[in-house]
Amino acid sequence: MWHVRGGVSVAHRTYARALYQAARERGRLPQVREGLEDFVEAIRSVPELRLVLRNPQIDRRAKASALESLVADGEEVLSGFLRVLAEKGRAGEIEDIAKEFERLVAAAEGQLDVELTTAYELSDEEAQEIVGQIERASGRRVRATRSVDPDLIGGVVLQAGSMRLDASVRGRLERLRHELATTRS
Repeated sequence: MWHVRGGVSVAHRTYARALYQAARERGRLPQVREGLEDFVEAIRSVPELRLVLRNPQIDRRAKASALESLVADGEEVLSGFLRVLAEKGRAGEIEDIAKEFERLVAAAEGQLDVELTTAYELSDEEAQEIVGQIERASGRRVRATRSVDPDLIGGVVLQAGSMRLDASVRGRLERLRHELATTRS
């Protein structure tokens, strides 16, 4: 049984680390990164491909053969890796492994990935100001993904790996409610 911690299983971390090390040792990290991004995008845009990769009733060798044909003229480190994943019965987990791979690459580049959630859509200038503040505070280059959650009412929620900073109105109200509930007891 693989242990899951912070949403990433030990297996995903192990496979991602193996791909990262192989790509780095061969000097192919940018090519593997790009090829993996393209492959994951293909899975997202072709739901039938995702279903095939995740279907446990389809023979592993058949999945390996299908993957090889998809990346036949692609990056050899990546195609070999995909073949191994299929043979090990893990082809359906490629998206999770790719997320962990990207996290490893970002960490090696000194980049901090953050999820920025706000109650309303920020302008590019507002988002860049927040990202700039995070960069100055962390001393690292920041890549932010943005999302909107109107239930926050106002403020912002930042997620960077397992660290979460909730400066939303909803978060403040929940903390106040919790404090009031514990003082009444």
